[in-house]
Amino acid sequence: MRRRWKIAVWALALAAAGGLAAWLVTGREGKPAAPEWDTATVERGRVVARVSATGTISPTVTVQVGTQVSGRVQQLLADFNHVVRKGDVIARIDPAAFQAAREQAEANLAAARANVARVEAQARNLKRQAERLRSLVAQKFASDADADAAEAAADAARAEVGAARAAVGQASAALRHAEVNLAYTTIPSPIDGTVISRNVDVGQTVAASLQAPTLFTIAEDLRKMQVHSSVSEADVGKLDAGMAATFTVDAWPSERFRGVIREVRNSPQTVQNVVTYDAVIDVENPDLKLRPGMTANVTIRHADREGVLKVPNAALRFRPPPQLAARAPGNPEQDPDRRTVWVLRGDAPEAVRVRPGVTDGTVTEVVDGDLREGDRVVIDAANGGDRKAGPPGMGGGMGTFRRVF
Repeated sequence: MRRRWKIAVWALALAAAGGLAAWLVTGREGKPAAPEWDTATVERGRVVARVSATGTISPTVTVQVGTQVSGRVQQLLADFNHVVRKGDVIARIDPAAFQAAREQAEANLAAARANVARVEAQARNLKRQAERLRSLVAQKFASDADADAAEAAADAARAEVGAARAAVGQASAALRHAEVNLAYTTIPSPIDGTVISRNVDVGQTVAASLQAPTLFTIAEDLRKMQVHSSVSEADVGKLDAGMAATFTVDAWPSERFRGVIREVRNSPQTVQNVVTYDAVIDVENPDLKLRPGMTANVTIRHADREGVLKVPNAALRFRPPPQLAARAPGNPEQDPDRRTVWVLRGDAPEAVRVRPGVTDGTVTEVVDGDLREGDRVVIDAANGGDRKAGPPGMGGGMGTFRRVF
């Protein structure tokens, strides 16, 4: 009996708690509680639209210095961070083999010239013999066959002279080639600049059979740098040459560097199905704070509006309950460039169609629409103050209207 009494008491308590909860939710008159509207005030001010990207700093002009001949590195006359002038010798390849090749080419040329002299002497002698035999034929002291044979031998000698002279030309070309290769063993700097990379050591053998190996990398002027920034395909249409850009680097986090877009290259770069384009930014570097290879966090301002109406982006994303949404004017499919905001005028919000402009990610410019400075736009709503904690913009629990992003 006592146990039944306890169960009855607990049942009455639970029923009372449920009734109290229902009364709090529906109100004293038994009607649903009016929703609470979170609003923001429409203001007039400045909206700055920016594009963010990351990039890499590099010199404006970079030259890779290689060698056109193979051999052992005999001497290095430049190192990291050395300032060099155009024509300064920065490396030498062991020239012994190339000097021997030049001497051999000189000897071959001398032999070819001597051979020309020999065959020319033979040609002159055979020509004189042919002339004597032709005169003897006229005097009936020699046959025509002998004269013809002598003239053929003279013609052959003249051909040998031509071949010998051509051999001289070949030997001369071989000598020039040997001299050029010997000159290639001395490697000068092609530009004025600073050595930013050295890839070989003394005694190392380099092979230039397939491609010229890189010995040094020289930057022409480290006071003029570039930032190669990767801009997403969604933002590339907002950029153009001549736009101002700012960026920071980890080495100088409190300093903001400035530059100007030189060009936006058309060549796409695709990494894991993400397409980006290279925006090249020219930067002055008078203090040499920027070094090649640094990572730059770039911000490019592509639109700046002063004194415009602006609304929070949360107001553009807000979606009302179905009974209010049915009262929204216009057809979004027929007017896709307009958006709906809900303005609290009186106790209930009204739908207003507006044309948005530029945005900075937090607020958006209102280009056109029945919206005035000071209007209160709805950014969130909840029933009767029942707003449970949750992610921003997602509303509360039971009975709470949610904004759809």
